[in-house]
Amino acid sequence: MLRTRIAVSVAAAAAGLAVLTACSGAETAQPVVAPAAAGGTGGGQQLGNAAPASNESKLVVADVASVGQVLTDQNGMTLYRFDKDTAKPPKSNCDGDCAKAWPPMLATGDVQVQGVDKSLVGKVTRTDGTEQITVGGWALYRYAKDTKAGDATGQGVGGAWYAANAKGGKAGQQAATEAGVVKLSASKIDGLGDAIVDQNGMTLYLFTKDTKKAKTSACNGDCAKTWPPVLSNGKVELQGIDSKLLGSIKRADGTEQVTIGGWPVYNFSKDLKPGDANGMGVNGTWFVIEPNGCKVGTTPSTAATSQAPASSGSTGSSSNDSSGGYSY
Repeated sequence: MLRTRIAVSVAAAAAGLAVLTACSGAETAQPVVAPAAAGGTGGGQQLGNAAPASNESKLVVADVASVGQVLTDQNGMTLYRFDKDTAKPPKSNCDGDCAKAWPPMLATGDVQVQGVDKSLVGKVTRTDGTEQITVGGWALYRYAKDTKAGDATGQGVGGAWYAANAKGGKAGQQAATEAGVVKLSASKIDGLGDAIVDQNGMTLYLFTKDTKKAKTSACNGDCAKTWPPVLSNGKVELQGIDSKLLGSIKRADGTEQVTIGGWPVYNFSKDLKPGDANGMGVNGTWFVIEPNGCKVGTTPSTAATSQAPASSGSTGSSSNDSSGGYSY
């Protein structure tokens, strides 16, 4: 069946929320919870950030679970960029104590690349005379609290630090918003049925501590690191979703979050690949959202497909904090 992609502005579509189709209030199934992937949040030790043993630096594009495709160094450590730096001209504004928390990736000999356009790679001279590697003009850093390859605990810190992608831009959801368009599509998740996914094929969720048609989100701070909000700077493309369901809210930090059926929508940092739905049912407050704006399991048409035994011990902590109490 041919699907028509609809591009609408978030602001204009918000007015259509009055015609939303109501979701059934009945809970017809136990939530399906897939086991969360092991992932470290990192500690305070500066492990994994020592200078490379060889006289060669390397930039590698790798998949990091909580962010997506990012730049890493020769040891697999995630590399970051700092919003307070500049790319044109390249300049680092992280020195002193800042550079202890965010060690610059220094050029040690030739810079090798894997999955990176060599023409985008450069160097910038720091205030201490050392040379720091840049991609797309942006200086690259490690994060002292990342303790092993695959950690990305620096993502979003201070609203200024983000994992870098292969072009030096911001990785993850931030990259999509920089491009100016967010794409949401109707899809199907094994064992759950109909669901909404983003432009990367990642499952989207609603949070029952939010209020339908709320003016803001109840998930901020650490919660928003675990459950990154789907942000938009004004344009959303829909496929298989009624444009009348689309809206937006202003978050506490001033960013704009997409809503479907009045519910703010989120990704889950423990989903590793398209089709994952590890956040389903976490603490009884996080649910996969259907294309009709309902949570999975509350609509008669999907109730039958969502009945499956919950995985033992995988519902997360019983804490009532806004992050869902998810245990790392």
